[in-house]
Amino acid sequence: MPANASTSPTDSNASASSLHAAVADDFAAVNRTIMKQLASRVPLVETIGQYIIASGGKRLRPLLVLLAARALGYQGDKHISLATLIEFMHTSTLLHDDVVDESHMRRGRATANDAWGNAPSVLVGDYLYSRSFQMMVEIGSLRIMDVLSSATCVIAEGEVQQLTNVGNPDIDEAVYFETIQGKTAMLFEAATHSGAILAGAEPQQEAALRYYGRYLGLAFQLVDDLLDYQGDAEAMGKNVGDDLAEGKPTLPLIQAMAAGTPDQAKTIRQAIRQGGLDQLDEVLAIVRDTGALDYTRARAEEMSAKALEQLDLLPPSRYRDSMAELAKLAVERQN
Repeated sequence: MPANASTSPTDSNASASSLHAAVADDFAAVNRTIMKQLASRVPLVETIGQYIIASGGKRLRPLLVLLAARALGYQGDKHISLATLIEFMHTSTLLHDDVVDESHMRRGRATANDAWGNAPSVLVGDYLYSRSFQMMVEIGSLRIMDVLSSATCVIAEGEVQQLTNVGNPDIDEAVYFETIQGKTAMLFEAATHSGAILAGAEPQQEAALRYYGRYLGLAFQLVDDLLDYQGDAEAMGKNVGDDLAEGKPTLPLIQAMAAGTPDQAKTIRQAIRQGGLDQLDEVLAIVRDTGALDYTRARAEEMSAKALEQLDLLPPSRYRDSMAELAKLAVERQN
């Protein structure tokens, strides 16, 4: 299917399911380990942890760990723990993000902070981060610990950077990419990089898998930001225009300001500064008419192509095939 083809949510979900097929047994083991590691003497920790873990999503980051390790012939079982702790790190960031963004919906249902309040959500997020570091120690690789501990710092910096960008219409494309590299692509990169290290990859293959994860993560975030202006609310599990409502200067807006008329740029600058949805219809028309959506999709396709290039250094396998399919799905998806 061409990168710019339209794909229904059903098609996207079917593709995602086929990606898991190559590591179906491993993925089932990860799900069991997730539930085991959520155990706590404090019932609310388990309740909130299970709620957010069970709320859906493709679990791409743990999938990437499994595929990266298996693509390099890994035959042990530590990739299960590694994939689990990566999911815990991701889930922790979701809990914290929803509090920071004052979100009320994620994946079509109430966020944890909406259901239980901000304080429990933050604290359970802290618990999941702590549990992930316990599991890192159990894996026993200083290199993996170095990669993942460094990643947590970069992710936190990316989140803070995004927060400082809110309401600022002067953010340019370079700052935007720096932000999404930290807040989103870094954990994709850490997942594939740590999987490669666990498998004892040669330096060139380790670097290839690291950059595959980075480019894949960038592609996913670019499409997320694109869908905020042309997606389907029911399919996405959130409302169209949520980023605009929060005053986030994402690439569709940045490009629309660069390509539009002075009046169009003024409208978008005002919308970013004010936040809210009072000018949503006008902004949607501008990002469409200026070609900003096409531009954003083209950048996503560029990142996807770069991810695919990295796979040339891996031996042929069904795991590599799944990683290639995932890079394509990143830009074809509708949710």
